[in-house]
Amino acid sequence: MDKSEIGQGLTGSAGETKTMKKQWHGYAFISPWLIGFLIFTAYPFLSSVYLSFTRYNIVQAPVWVGLANYHALLTQDPLFWKSLGVTLRFAGLSVPLGIVAGVALALLLNLNIRGIGVYRTIFFLPSIVPTVASSVVFLWLLNPDIGLINRILGAFGVTGPEWLESPQWALWSLVGLSLWGIGGSMVIYLAGLKDIPAYLYEAAVIDGASPLQRMVHITLPMLSPVIFFNLVMGLIGVFQYFTQAYIMTQGGPEDSTHFYALYMFEQAWRYLNMGYASAMGWLLFMVIMGITAVLFWTQKRWVHYGS
Repeated sequence: MDKSEIGQGLTGSAGETKTMKKQWHGYAFISPWLIGFLIFTAYPFLSSVYLSFTRYNIVQAPVWVGLANYHALLTQDPLFWKSLGVTLRFAGLSVPLGIVAGVALALLLNLNIRGIGVYRTIFFLPSIVPTVASSVVFLWLLNPDIGLINRILGAFGVTGPEWLESPQWALWSLVGLSLWGIGGSMVIYLAGLKDIPAYLYEAAVIDGASPLQRMVHITLPMLSPVIFFNLVMGLIGVFQYFTQAYIMTQGGPEDSTHFYALYMFEQAWRYLNMGYASAMGWLLFMVIMGITAVLFWTQKRWVHYGS
Protein backbone atom coordinates (compact mmCIF):
# COMPACT_ATOMS: atom_id res chain seq x y z
CA MET A 1 0.00 0.00 0.00
CA ASP A 2 1.50 3.33 -1.04
CA LYS A 3 1.29 6.63 0.82
CA SER A 4 -1.60 7.97 -1.27
CA GLU A 5 -3.79 4.98 -0.38
CA ILE A 6 -2.90 5.37 3.29
CA GLY A 7 -3.81 9.07 3.13
CA GLN A 8 -7.14 8.34 1.48
CA GLY A 9 -7.94 5.75 4.17
CA LEU A 10 -7.17 8.23 6.95
CA THR A 11 -9.23 10.93 5.22
CA GLY A 12 -12.19 8.51 4.85
CA SER A 13 -12.03 7.49 8.51
CA ALA A 14 -11.90 11.14 9.59
CA GLY A 15 -14.91 11.90 7.38
CA GLU A 16 -16.90 9.02 8.83
CA THR A 17 -16.01 10.11 12.38
CA LYS A 18 -17.13 13.67 11.60
CA THR A 19 -20.42 12.41 10.14
CA MET A 20 -21.10 10.23 13.19
CA LYS A 21 -20.33 13.15 15.48
CA LYS A 22 -22.88 15.29 13.61
CA GLN A 23 -25.44 12.52 13.93
CA TRP A 24 -24.89 12.26 17.67
CA HIS A 25 -25.22 16.02 17.96
CA GLY A 26 -28.58 15.74 16.19
CA TYR A 27 -29.73 12.96 18.53
CA ALA A 28 -28.62 15.03 21.51
CA PHE A 29 -30.76 17.97 20.37
CA ILE A 30 -33.87 15.83 19.89
CA SER A 31 -33.26 13.69 22.98
CA PRO A 32 -35.69 15.69 25.20
CA TRP A 33 -38.49 14.94 22.74
CA LEU A 34 -37.44 11.29 22.39
CA ILE A 35 -37.34 10.83 26.16
CA GLY A 36 -40.72 12.51 26.55
CA PHE A 37 -42.20 10.36 23.76
CA LEU A 38 -40.90 7.14 25.28
CA ILE A 39 -42.04 7.98 28.83
CA PHE A 40 -45.36 9.73 28.21
CA THR A 41 -46.56 8.10 24.96
CA ALA A 42 -44.88 4.82 24.05
CA TYR A 43 -44.76 3.39 27.57
CA PRO A 44 -48.42 4.17 28.45
CA PHE A 45 -49.48 2.92 25.02
CA LEU A 46 -47.77 -0.44 25.47
CA SER A 47 -48.74 -0.69 29.14
CA SER A 48 -52.42 -0.27 28.28
CA VAL A 49 -52.21 -3.43 26.13
CA TYR A 50 -51.19 -5.46 29.17
CA LEU A 51 -53.58 -3.69 31.54
CA SER A 52 -56.54 -4.41 29.27
CA PHE A 53 -56.11 -8.09 30.17
CA THR A 54 -55.95 -7.41 33.91
CA ARG A 55 -58.06 -6.22 36.83
CA TYR A 56 -56.27 -3.13 38.08
CA ASN A 57 -57.40 -0.36 40.45
CA ILE A 58 -54.11 1.62 40.83
CA VAL A 59 -53.87 0.75 44.55
CA GLN A 60 -53.22 -2.97 44.10
CA ALA A 61 -51.05 -4.81 41.62
CA PRO A 62 -52.66 -5.85 38.33
CA VAL A 63 -54.30 -9.28 38.33
CA TRP A 64 -54.35 -11.17 35.03
CA VAL A 65 -57.93 -11.97 33.93
CA GLY A 66 -57.38 -12.70 30.25
CA LEU A 67 -60.26 -11.70 27.98
CA ALA A 68 -62.68 -11.11 30.86
CA ASN A 69 -62.74 -7.33 30.38
CA TYR A 70 -63.52 -7.63 26.67
CA HIS A 71 -66.15 -10.30 27.32
CA ALA A 72 -67.84 -8.14 29.96
CA LEU A 73 -67.83 -5.10 27.66
CA LEU A 74 -69.34 -6.90 24.70
CA THR A 75 -71.88 -9.09 26.50
CA GLN A 76 -72.61 -7.74 30.00
CA ASP A 77 -72.41 -3.93 29.80
CA PRO A 78 -75.43 -2.27 28.17
CA LEU A 79 -74.01 1.19 28.85
CA PHE A 80 -71.01 0.33 26.67
CA TRP A 81 -73.28 -0.20 23.66
CA LYS A 82 -75.39 2.82 24.51
CA SER A 83 -72.37 5.11 24.81
CA LEU A 84 -71.02 3.76 21.52
CA GLY A 85 -74.39 4.37 19.89
CA VAL A 86 -74.54 7.94 21.22
CA THR A 87 -71.05 8.60 19.86
CA LEU A 88 -71.88 7.11 16.45
CA ARG A 89 -75.08 9.17 16.23
CA PHE A 90 -73.19 12.30 17.16
CA ALA A 91 -70.52 11.51 14.58
CA GLY A 92 -73.14 10.90 11.89
CA LEU A 93 -74.71 14.29 12.59
CA SER A 94 -71.88 16.63 13.53
CA VAL A 95 -69.17 15.56 11.07
CA PRO A 96 -71.22 15.94 7.84
CA LEU A 97 -72.81 19.12 9.19
CA GLY A 98 -69.38 20.52 10.04
CA ILE A 99 -68.04 19.72 6.58
CA VAL A 100 -71.00 21.35 4.81
CA ALA A 101 -70.87 24.42 7.05
CA GLY A 102 -67.08 24.70 6.77
CA VAL A 103 -67.07 24.48 2.97
CA ALA A 104 -69.97 26.93 2.68
CA LEU A 105 -68.28 29.40 5.00
CA ALA A 106 -64.97 29.05 3.14
CA LEU A 107 -66.74 29.74 -0.18
CA LEU A 108 -68.27 32.90 1.28
CA LEU A 109 -64.99 34.06 2.78
CA ASN A 110 -63.19 33.38 -0.49
CA LEU A 111 -65.02 36.26 -2.15
CA ASN A 112 -62.94 39.27 -3.11
CA ILE A 113 -64.75 41.98 -1.16
CA ARG A 114 -63.61 44.84 1.00
CA GLY A 115 -62.68 43.92 4.58
CA ILE A 116 -62.66 40.16 3.89
CA GLY A 117 -59.67 39.72 6.22
CA VAL A 118 -61.72 41.08 9.12
CA TYR A 119 -64.55 38.65 8.42
CA ARG A 120 -62.14 35.73 8.23
CA THR A 121 -60.66 36.70 11.59
CA ILE A 122 -64.10 36.99 13.19
CA PHE A 123 -65.15 33.52 12.06
CA PHE A 124 -61.80 31.99 13.02
CA LEU A 125 -61.64 33.42 16.56
CA PRO A 126 -64.17 30.97 18.14
CA SER A 127 -61.94 28.03 17.22
CA ILE A 128 -59.13 29.32 19.47
CA VAL A 129 -61.37 29.99 22.48
CA PRO A 130 -60.64 27.37 25.20
CA THR A 131 -63.19 24.57 25.14
CA VAL A 132 -63.92 24.85 28.85
CA ALA A 133 -64.64 28.58 28.59
CA SER A 134 -66.96 28.19 25.59
CA SER A 135 -68.76 25.28 27.28
CA VAL A 136 -69.44 27.34 30.40
CA VAL A 137 -70.74 30.23 28.27
CA PHE A 138 -73.09 27.97 26.31
CA LEU A 139 -74.21 26.32 29.54
CA TRP A 140 -75.60 29.71 30.50
CA LEU A 141 -76.91 30.57 27.03
CA LEU A 142 -78.85 27.29 26.83
CA ASN A 143 -80.31 27.52 30.33
CA PRO A 144 -84.07 26.97 29.90
CA ASP A 145 -85.02 29.57 32.53
CA ILE A 146 -82.51 32.42 32.33
CA GLY A 147 -80.64 31.57 29.11
CA LEU A 148 -80.30 34.24 26.45
CA ILE A 149 -81.44 31.94 23.62
CA ASN A 150 -84.79 31.12 25.24
CA ARG A 151 -85.25 34.78 26.14
CA ILE A 152 -84.81 35.76 22.48
CA LEU A 153 -87.24 33.03 21.40
CA GLY A 154 -89.69 34.21 24.05
CA ALA A 155 -89.56 37.72 22.62
CA PHE A 156 -91.02 36.27 19.39
CA GLY A 157 -93.65 34.26 21.25
CA VAL A 158 -91.78 30.94 20.99
CA THR A 159 -91.32 28.76 24.04
CA GLY A 160 -87.78 27.45 23.98
CA PRO A 161 -87.09 23.82 24.88
CA GLU A 162 -85.00 22.55 27.77
CA TRP A 163 -81.91 22.33 25.61
CA LEU A 164 -79.55 20.39 27.84
CA GLU A 165 -82.12 18.96 30.24
CA SER A 166 -84.30 17.13 27.74
CA PRO A 167 -83.31 13.70 26.33
CA GLN A 168 -84.80 14.73 22.99
CA TRP A 169 -82.82 17.97 22.72
CA ALA A 170 -79.55 17.40 24.60
CA LEU A 171 -77.68 15.60 21.81
CA TRP A 172 -78.97 18.04 19.19
CA SER A 173 -77.78 20.92 21.36
CA LEU A 174 -74.26 19.50 21.41
CA VAL A 175 -74.41 18.92 17.65
CA GLY A 176 -75.27 22.58 17.17
CA LEU A 177 -72.53 23.57 19.58
CA SER A 178 -70.00 21.62 17.47
CA LEU A 179 -70.41 24.25 14.74
CA TRP A 180 -68.94 26.84 17.10
CA GLY A 181 -65.38 25.78 16.26
CA ILE A 182 -65.55 25.24 12.48
CA GLY A 183 -63.20 28.18 11.97
CA GLY A 184 -60.21 25.83 12.09
CA SER A 185 -61.47 23.63 9.26
CA MET A 186 -62.66 26.73 7.41
CA VAL A 187 -59.07 27.97 7.18
CA ILE A 188 -58.00 24.62 5.68
CA TYR A 189 -60.81 24.80 3.13
CA LEU A 190 -59.78 28.36 2.27
CA ALA A 191 -56.23 27.18 1.62
CA GLY A 192 -57.61 24.44 -0.62
CA LEU A 193 -59.72 26.93 -2.55
CA LYS A 194 -56.70 29.17 -3.11
CA ASP A 195 -54.83 26.19 -4.55
CA ILE A 196 -57.39 25.56 -7.31
CA PRO A 197 -55.96 26.83 -10.65
CA ALA A 198 -57.75 29.92 -11.94
CA TYR A 199 -57.54 28.74 -15.56
CA LEU A 200 -60.07 25.99 -14.80
CA TYR A 201 -62.70 28.59 -13.91
CA GLU A 202 -61.73 30.73 -16.88
CA ALA A 203 -62.18 27.80 -19.28
CA ALA A 204 -65.52 26.92 -17.66
CA VAL A 205 -66.77 30.51 -18.03
CA ILE A 206 -65.79 30.51 -21.71
CA ASP A 207 -67.73 27.25 -22.16
CA GLY A 208 -70.79 28.89 -20.56
CA ALA A 209 -70.80 27.01 -17.22
CA SER A 210 -73.02 28.52 -14.54
CA PRO A 211 -71.72 29.26 -11.00
CA LEU A 212 -73.45 26.11 -9.72
CA GLN A 213 -71.88 23.99 -12.45
CA ARG A 214 -68.45 25.46 -11.70
CA MET A 215 -68.85 24.58 -8.04
CA VAL A 216 -70.05 21.02 -8.73
CA HIS A 217 -67.59 20.15 -11.49
CA ILE A 218 -64.51 22.16 -10.47
CA THR A 219 -64.57 23.42 -6.89
CA LEU A 220 -65.81 20.33 -5.06
CA PRO A 221 -63.70 17.78 -7.02
CA MET A 222 -60.55 19.88 -6.62
CA LEU A 223 -61.38 20.42 -2.94
CA SER A 224 -62.12 16.73 -2.29
CA PRO A 225 -58.62 15.91 -0.88
CA VAL A 226 -59.09 18.65 1.73
CA ILE A 227 -62.62 17.44 2.48
CA PHE A 228 -61.28 13.91 2.88
CA PHE A 229 -58.59 15.08 5.29
CA ASN A 230 -61.10 16.99 7.43
CA LEU A 231 -63.50 14.03 7.31
CA VAL A 232 -60.87 11.63 8.69
CA MET A 233 -59.64 14.06 11.33
CA GLY A 234 -63.20 15.00 12.27
CA LEU A 235 -64.20 11.38 12.82
CA ILE A 236 -61.10 10.68 14.90
CA GLY A 237 -61.80 13.77 16.99
CA VAL A 238 -65.50 13.07 17.46
CA PHE A 239 -64.82 9.63 18.91
CA GLN A 240 -62.78 11.41 21.60
CA TYR A 241 -65.57 13.91 22.33
CA PHE A 242 -65.43 14.50 26.07
CA THR A 243 -64.97 18.01 27.44
CA GLN A 244 -68.28 19.56 26.41
CA ALA A 245 -70.31 16.58 27.61
CA TYR A 246 -68.39 16.39 30.89
CA ILE A 247 -68.94 20.08 31.67
CA MET A 248 -72.43 20.63 30.28
CA THR A 249 -74.40 17.40 30.75
CA GLN A 250 -72.32 14.84 32.70
CA GLY A 251 -73.76 12.22 30.35
CA GLY A 252 -77.40 13.05 31.04
CA PRO A 253 -80.26 13.38 30.82
CA GLU A 254 -81.06 9.66 30.82
CA ASP A 255 -77.64 8.87 29.30
CA SER A 256 -78.63 10.67 26.07
CA THR A 257 -75.22 12.35 25.95
CA HIS A 258 -73.19 9.59 27.61
CA PHE A 259 -70.38 9.55 25.08
CA TYR A 260 -67.89 6.72 24.82
CA ALA A 261 -64.93 8.81 25.98
CA LEU A 262 -66.94 10.08 28.96
CA TYR A 263 -67.87 6.54 29.98
CA MET A 264 -64.24 5.42 29.61
CA PHE A 265 -63.15 8.32 31.81
CA GLU A 266 -65.68 7.34 34.46
CA GLN A 267 -64.51 3.74 34.50
CA ALA A 268 -60.88 4.82 34.81
CA TRP A 269 -61.03 7.69 37.28
CA ARG A 270 -64.38 7.47 39.05
CA TYR A 271 -64.49 3.71 39.60
CA LEU A 272 -60.71 3.07 39.20
CA ASN A 273 -61.34 0.19 36.79
CA MET A 274 -58.13 0.82 34.89
CA GLY A 275 -58.04 -2.58 33.25
CA TYR A 276 -61.64 -2.23 32.09
CA ALA A 277 -60.96 1.29 30.79
CA SER A 278 -57.85 0.08 28.96
CA ALA A 279 -59.96 -2.55 27.21
CA MET A 280 -62.43 0.18 26.26
CA GLY A 281 -59.56 2.24 24.89
CA TRP A 282 -58.36 -0.58 22.67
CA LEU A 283 -61.86 -1.32 21.40
CA LEU A 284 -62.19 2.37 20.57
CA PHE A 285 -58.84 2.21 18.77
CA MET A 286 -60.08 -0.72 16.67
CA VAL A 287 -63.35 1.06 15.85
CA ILE A 288 -61.49 4.18 14.73
CA MET A 289 -59.01 2.14 12.69
CA GLY A 290 -61.85 0.22 11.05
CA ILE A 291 -63.80 3.34 10.08
CA THR A 292 -60.63 5.05 8.86
CA ALA A 293 -59.76 2.00 6.74
CA VAL A 294 -63.24 2.08 5.17
CA LEU A 295 -62.84 5.79 4.40
CA PHE A 296 -59.47 5.19 2.74
CA TRP A 297 -61.00 2.37 0.73
CA THR A 298 -63.86 4.56 -0.52
CA GLN A 299 -61.74 7.64 -1.21
CA LYS A 300 -60.57 6.18 -4.52
CA ARG A 301 -64.09 6.73 -5.86
CA TRP A 302 -64.67 10.34 -4.86
CA VAL A 303 -61.36 12.00 -4.00
CA HIS A 304 -59.64 13.53 -7.02
CA TYR A 305 -55.93 14.32 -6.91
CA GLY A 306 -55.92 16.15 -10.24
CA SER A 307 -53.26 18.62 -11.30
